[in-house]
Amino acid sequence: MLSFFAKRIALALSQMLAISVIAFSLLYLSADGIARAILGEQATEAQVAAKTVELGLDRPLHVRYFEWLTSALTGDLGRSYFTPQDVIDALLTRLPVTLSLLIATTIVAAIIAFGLGIAAAVYRGWLDRVVQVLSVLGYAIPGFLVALFLVVVFAINLKLLPATGFIPLTTDPAGWLRTMILPIAALSLGAIAATAQQVRGAMIDVLRADYVRTLRSRGLSEREIIFKHVLRNASSTGVTVLGLQFVGLLGGAIVVEQIFALPGLGTVAIQYTSRGDIPVVMGLVLLTALIVATVNLLVDLAVGLLNPKARIS
Repeated sequence: MLSFFAKRIALALSQMLAISVIAFSLLYLSADGIARAILGEQATEAQVAAKTVELGLDRPLHVRYFEWLTSALTGDLGRSYFTPQDVIDALLTRLPVTLSLLIATTIVAAIIAFGLGIAAAVYRGWLDRVVQVLSVLGYAIPGFLVALFLVVVFAINLKLLPATGFIPLTTDPAGWLRTMILPIAALSLGAIAATAQQVRGAMIDVLRADYVRTLRSRGLSEREIIFKHVLRNASSTGVTVLGLQFVGLLGGAIVVEQIFALPGLGTVAIQYTSRGDIPVVMGLVLLTALIVATVNLLVDLAVGLLNPKARIS
């Protein structure tokens, strides 16, 4: 198991390094107008040239990358081009908002999706058809339409929940829950739909296996067979899909955070990308890659624990 986990860590680190190289190259190769954007249109050519030298944009790309990488390894991601704020501060102040949204959404999606998938596989019939139809609809409807619908119904018409705003979990758990119910509901629908379908398919495949018929012939109860044997073998598929959905939720969170005015990484992505603030964008890319790599490691570990064959492969 240790060698399995070590290989996954080495793979994750190599992927993050490759992503940083590609992102840094693409961003700085298109950075010709950054100095002018920072100083404004009224700046003279001499001022623009001086600013270019100050930012180090006149030096070779590979030199700038290795300087950035050396600093990043020590936790220094530089300073924003447009504000006096350090990049790491700009990201870490917003990270708890996005992480709380993503983790809560994943937990909700896991509970509902596994419940629907198991019920559809075990009971079949009309319940199975209903779950499949709901899964297709949930996967097809864009998250931002769901978010707008929830705002209109529950915030504007019924006035049950706030439409915008955020209260930190550590400050007021009840207030945090009130501000996060609608964003979580909007973001989790697609994840529930995709995961429920995969759990249902995996459960049906395992229920048809020969060893399940053997367990039934030995007199084991259906509940014990499903929850002790079938679910363990089928859950690796659901866990893998959930991991993929978590990564996909990072993109969906950008839109949802804008609709519900949540001060998370989505706000940083839109504000600083539109300005062309390369140090902040690079920090955001690196942080996103780190989150994705961590999630993939956790998924691989969970799958390895649930299915020993995965560790061999």
